[in-house]
Amino acid sequence: MSQSAPTIMWFRDDLRLADNPALSDAAASGPVICLYVHDPALAPGSAARWWLHGALTALEDDLRARGGRLCIMAGPAWQCVLRLARQAGAGAVVWNRRYGGAARQVDARIKLALKDMGVQARSHRGNMLHEPWQVRTRQGAPFRVYTPWWRAVRAMGAPLPPLPVPAALGFAALPPAVEDGLVSLSALGLQPTRPDWAQGLRDTWQPGEQAAHARLATFMATRLPGYARLRDLPARPATSGLSPCLRFGHISPRQIWHAVEAQGDVDADGMCFLSEVGWRDFAHATLFDCPDMATRSLRPEYDRMPWRTDPAGLRAWQQGRTGYPIVDAGMRELWHTGWMHNRVRMIVASFLTKHLLLDWRAGERWFADTLVDADGASNPFNWQWVAGCGLDAAPYFRIFNPVLQGEKFDPEGDYVRRWVPEIAHLAGRAVHTPWKFPHVHRGYPAPVVDLADGRARALAAWKTL
Repeated sequence: MSQSAPTIMWFRDDLRLADNPALSDAAASGPVICLYVHDPALAPGSAARWWLHGALTALEDDLRARGGRLCIMAGPAWQCVLRLARQAGAGAVVWNRRYGGAARQVDARIKLALKDMGVQARSHRGNMLHEPWQVRTRQGAPFRVYTPWWRAVRAMGAPLPPLPVPAALGFAALPPAVEDGLVSLSALGLQPTRPDWAQGLRDTWQPGEQAAHARLATFMATRLPGYARLRDLPARPATSGLSPCLRFGHISPRQIWHAVEAQGDVDADGMCFLSEVGWRDFAHATLFDCPDMATRSLRPEYDRMPWRTDPAGLRAWQQGRTGYPIVDAGMRELWHTGWMHNRVRMIVASFLTKHLLLDWRAGERWFADTLVDADGASNPFNWQWVAGCGLDAAPYFRIFNPVLQGEKFDPEGDYVRRWVPEIAHLAGRAVHTPWKFPHVHRGYPAPVVDLADGRARALAAWKTL
């Protein structure tokens, strides 16, 4: 290949210019073609597709500001990448690695085909603090418990400093044959139209790299102090809200790590926040070792759990009509904003898998479709953790009581009142037990299950294992 042969930068879950190892590699190799492939086989859920539209818009704006453009193709990724490499006379294709089983199979197929074409294929670590195979036990096995995994990560020291936006980012001219194979962003149909249910998402979020760093700066200045104490209170704006930004790669884990360390000695709040970033890495490392994590229990005995079939109960949970206010508030927040507070995620997941005794995979699928931050690692990993069948999971007999959880973490009921207006007139903690006031609550459903009966049923099912 001549030195003028372009390098294809294949964007995936790394929609940013700064601290993007693959982009830095491409920029140092000569003229760049920036590519995004919308592969229906790997497409995200509905809410994440809405975010993806905004993310690609922001990335395209950032590239145009530097004299470039984003080339969008639609179809099986291996076909699109190989066709572009052939038509553009590319010398190399570079990307940041993914860790799910299906995505890795696609990457391996493309890498082998590119080698046969005489085109270099180079992959990088762009979305994790460390590669899964770098953090192992002394016996070389994957960790199955988070605390020793996190201890091992901390012993490895701080990750390398983040990379800047490439200073010399030149763009290749596209041959007519390449132009003919591109599609517009609108042609992907990522945004809902009939009906347009995304107004709440638009009111809540702004996708893109610049917005992500603005969100991080606000969090560091106003929310990191007290984070360890306040992060469990859903009525308080105490969390970072960076999960969708990490999901789509507007910001990298090591950018967050170094932002926290840049403030000096990392205190309890900073370390608590970094451990949450680490938990995400742990989930992706587990996906690497267990690629069927979304469909099979990490503890195999739980695949024999006698889950119930209850379409009405599942629908009540999905719609926020269970009769338990903290559960319903969370599910309605999810539907309106595409996001849910982490403490409430645990509560609603425990309610579904234990009090209703419904398969965790039904909840995982619903979250995958309705969360803007849903990804193939964190979503099933966290569902399995709550259901008791995952790594380092809470024991199955640890069943969250939604009333007690509401009274503890939403003691004044402000979170519930925001999302469940039918009972907003109930004062204080009374909002968590509206069935005690049937003469005053307005149109709010009765509980779909008795908590004591649901708990007993769940424990009886667990004992059969």
